Amino acid sequence: MDALTAHLSELGHGLVTTVELTVVTTVGAMLLGIVVATLRIAPVALLRAIGTAYVEVLQNLPLLALLVLFVFALPTIGISFPLFTSAAIVIAAYEGAYLAEAIRAGINTVGVGQAEAARAIGLTFGQSLRHVILPQGLRAVIQPIGNICIALLMNTSLAAAVGVVELTQAANNVNLLEAQPIAVFTGAGLAYMLLALIIGQVTGLLERRLAIVR
Repeated sequence: MDALTAHLSELGHGLVTTVELTVVTTVGAMLLGIVVATLRIAPVALLRAIGTAYVEVLQNLPLLALLVLFVFALPTIGISFPLFTSAAIVIAAYEGAYLAEAIRAGINTVGVGQAEAARAIGLTFGQSLRHVILPQGLRAVIQPIGNICIALLMNTSLAAAVGVVELTQAANNVNLLEAQPIAVFTGAGLAYMLLALIIGQVTGLLERRLAIVR
């Protein structure tokens, strides 16, 4: 425990960075997921193809490989961002593909009659999606979205591989100084578990409050 208490500031900074990275990437992934899910159900074949290609490519590439490519390869052609920003962009883009599929599954639970009724009263595709379909679809998949957000939290640890000093990297730095891996990484693991439990509790509460009674 001495290794933890002696380096609380470093570990605390890493924890804050992990939380910030999780929040930023979750917001970005949700927005991207909604856009891609919309493309996947769009009435235009080209848009559906773009959405499908995005999901298929991102879901079949390792996140770590994408991080390394974005951080170390793109600067060679003159494209570079701060490390935190790079990690946030890549993780949000990657998790956005999974959220898009979850959101599309939610949209598919909305009855066909809902869309037909929206068209009957003169709503365009975009208006019916925004006012009728998406609100119901999102409410139907709150728990799956929460599970993806927990996976996103765990995936932020991969940002350590490209130099972002989040919780995993901070724990590794402390371990290099103190050589107490059991205490240091157990503490980091408990912090991740606590954050995951918070996400689970929040999504569970939202699911109970926003559940659709059919």
